[in-house]
Amino acid sequence: MTRDGQIDFLAIAHALREEDVDAAINLGLLDWQGDAASAEDAGLDAYGVALLQRVRGERLTALAARDRYRIRNARLQRLQDERRQRQAQSVSTPPGGTPALTAAAALARALAKAKR
Repeated sequence: MTRDGQIDFLAIAHALREEDVDAAINLGLLDWQGDAASAEDAGLDAYGVALLQRVRGERLTALAARDRYRIRNARLQRLQDERRQRQAQSVSTPPGGTPALTAAAALARALAKAKR
């Protein structure tokens, strides 16, 4: 992007032709709204406009995927933390000092005593 806030489409297209996507992003590729008219008005040919639109679309798709991945990982971490907390609470010892038995363990113990 130039000092006056204008996007330098020719410089972005040049960077993309050199396969320097980072430079194109720094020049304002993602700041551009994606309309062909503004790029054409800046003197870009049809190939250059198509190149800018394609790469911009790819980058936006990749950024959206990264955001979804981060949100998913945060949700999975939260669920895992909640699960661990529930497990810790179910295994915690009551004030008497002996660990509390789960329903299944209590049933198994009662059945074992009944067989004796």
